[in-house]
Amino acid sequence: MEVVKIRIFIDSSKLDEIKKAHSAGILDGVTTNPSLIKAAVKALKDRGENVDMSGYIKEILMLAKGLPVSLEVIGTTYDEMIEDGKKIYDTFNPVAGNVYVKIPVNPSFEEDSGKNFDGIMAIKELSSMGIPINCTLVFTPEQALLAAKAGASFVSPFAGRIDDYIRSQNGIEFNKSDYFPADGYEQGEKILEDNGIVSGIDLVGQIRVIFNNYGITETKVLAASIRNPRQAREAALAGADIATLPMDVIDSLLVHYKTIEGMKKFTEDIVPEYAELLER
Repeated sequence: MEVVKIRIFIDSSKLDEIKKAHSAGILDGVTTNPSLIKAAVKALKDRGENVDMSGYIKEILMLAKGLPVSLEVIGTTYDEMIEDGKKIYDTFNPVAGNVYVKIPVNPSFEEDSGKNFDGIMAIKELSSMGIPINCTLVFTPEQALLAAKAGASFVSPFAGRIDDYIRSQNGIEFNKSDYFPADGYEQGEKILEDNGIVSGIDLVGQIRVIFNNYGITETKVLAASIRNPRQAREAALAGADIATLPMDVIDSLLVHYKTIEGMKKFTEDIVPEYAELLER
């Protein structure tokens, strides 16, 4: 019987962060974007290292060999996304066989732009070529459903950004790392919501219910834009198949003040005779 477990991806383009998560045995994949890659390459160049973006991407792929690595298109039309997706896959997948292409569910800049279908059409075409797709910028369960029907391997609901949107629309000051209740934010006698979505975790949960209702198993729910450890926990409770986390959130998953307190107590209570057994 297959063991079902939530997978943890790192949302980073920094080689040292990817190495750290990988060496700890907790890494199941990597998500990147052009801005993260550019910043990582610039930091190395500023230190005097001879590196280019293509070579750097290949380093990430080799480091994460055997694990999915998402690389993003930059085109905003169907034709451009098909061209970008094929070029990304043909150029980089031969390195380690682990490239997933990130396609936005809807690349439109306006509601009536006429491009609403371009994202899922690109997903359908690229996935029919055997190119695995990570569908991004998902903010509704119906977007996730259509992306799954088009053949996406992953759908990425942006949980933290939904929380940001609900707070900003209601005049609530916040830091992005602030916890947002999974059951919604109460203001007066009402629960704040975006078209029936009361939080980013609620978005993840609603997608999970719909996928379960219709036996959608080939498309995995990838909880993205996770801002703090509690939100990561709640993504798992909501049924996400995958959570992609920045390094600071992964690090904070291991922290609790009672653990620190306990370590101090254990250290104070070391028995000399026992320490001698360990030849310290």
